[in-house]
Amino acid sequence: MLILDFNLNGKYVVIVGGGSEAYRKILSFLDAGSKILVASKKFLLDIHTLNQLQKIDLLQTDIKDIPDFVNSLGNSPDILVAVTNDSDLNFRLVKHAKDAGCLVYCVDNPEISDFMFPALAKVGDVNIAVSTSGKSPSMARVLRQRIEKMVTPEDLLQIRLQDCIRPLLKQQISEQKIRKIVLSEILDDNHIKKLLKQSKFEAAKQFALDIAESFKEKNQALSEA
Repeated sequence: MLILDFNLNGKYVVIVGGGSEAYRKILSFLDAGSKILVASKKFLLDIHTLNQLQKIDLLQTDIKDIPDFVNSLGNSPDILVAVTNDSDLNFRLVKHAKDAGCLVYCVDNPEISDFMFPALAKVGDVNIAVSTSGKSPSMARVLRQRIEKMVTPEDLLQIRLQDCIRPLLKQQISEQKIRKIVLSEILDDNHIKKLLKQSKFEAAKQFALDIAESFKEKNQALSEA
């Protein structure tokens, strides 16, 4: 399995099912900025609330004719997610949606799904996907919780620092290879680590800038030699 981070902002996603599993999938796609239609005979109160807040669209329907339902969706959805409690309905939905050119996910049949929902560890700006290829969602959740505990405030500040320094380096040093060396030096510097551990971000940033300036001067001296 290859885990990719897709840009789903503005993509049209149809989720068939109105229960707790559908609600979890809705939240994932909302976080990605997708346009979402949820189709079901009935919906959780939380799903109704999202509709009232105009975050999602609802279609109350009892799907009998699957090809007709898929065709009725108008502009073919980019993704169809089948999360009903009817395995046969899920299977037939994703089969016809695939024929219509959609990427599909079937909650109870990973083998016919085009993608999986990994357990996502999210700490600050850090996103780490944990997948067991559908073999054990429960274990994926346990591993996600362990990973979340491993990410420290110092790690998050280091990410923030690197994000601040990178655009400045692009202005000062034209060679990507040199910029990469500078960023590695900043990442490994013990004094910067100590400052970040003490939450002294501005002091760490200034020290990082000093390191960058030193490399810039060395690089210029070599160019002029």
